[in-house]
Amino acid sequence: MAVKAIDCWVNVNMGGLGRPEYLQRVAKDYFKKGEEFFKTFSVDEILDDMNRLEIEKAVLTTDPRHPEEHVLAFAEKHPDRFALGVQLDPRRGMKALRDLQGFAKNHALVLCRITPFMIDLPPNDAVYYPVYAKCIELGLPITINTGIPGPPAPGECQYPMHLDRVCLHFPELVLVMAHGADPWWGIAARLMIKYPNLHLMTSAYSPRYLPPDFVHFMNTRGKDKVIFASDHPVLTMERAVGEARALELRPGVLEKYLYENAARVFFGGPPGGGSEPHPRRG
Repeated sequence: MAVKAIDCWVNVNMGGLGRPEYLQRVAKDYFKKGEEFFKTFSVDEILDDMNRLEIEKAVLTTDPRHPEEHVLAFAEKHPDRFALGVQLDPRRGMKALRDLQGFAKNHALVLCRITPFMIDLPPNDAVYYPVYAKCIELGLPITINTGIPGPPAPGECQYPMHLDRVCLHFPELVLVMAHGADPWWGIAARLMIKYPNLHLMTSAYSPRYLPPDFVHFMNTRGKDKVIFASDHPVLTMERAVGEARALELRPGVLEKYLYENAARVFFGGPPGGGSEPHPRRG
């Protein structure tokens, strides 16, 4: 029996995003994909894949200002299998905080996401700080993309060292570096050792290409720090979870990577790795 998983980044509505040029370039140049990149999935399609691959839960993302009914339907129909995250633009100031709080009041929200390359501001910019404070208040983890992005967009803003002072000044904030940290894996690992509430999610990064030194970190001091995610269909659930299960990990580490770390950080599972559990729904 395969080790069960939680997939912390699944897209079910790529077809509703249109065909922006930057995504077309990512699909073609980075992931070598065509129309299958821009697909909208039904609840049954995603559930069938999750059941076949032994993925217990998936986290979907929407805009809290204009929540997509198609995305909300997944969590409404199967609250035990689907949870929600919201994508924020911190430049909206108090409007963004009100959107976040309102959404959290009415939905099974388990995380907040910010993508620095989309606004070309590093996460230690003061414009982010109100969002950090609100996430602490709500008990919400936040994911911040790190590493050079695939789209033709600014990359320096996603340098992991920008999180150093964030973690220092917001020690209660549970922060997850998303989409890996390529090419700064070593810096990301060192920061995770330094800060108990800092983690990394391997969304949109093929597990088979994780650097050997980072896999060693996962096997040792990072066993409670690294969280699985696919970014399906950009990187399909099938490919991502298959490659994850094939990694050379020590006994018990695969369970942490695929399931236990996400259960603790996002769903209030048993504590570990120095982080406090979060009483989120799901």
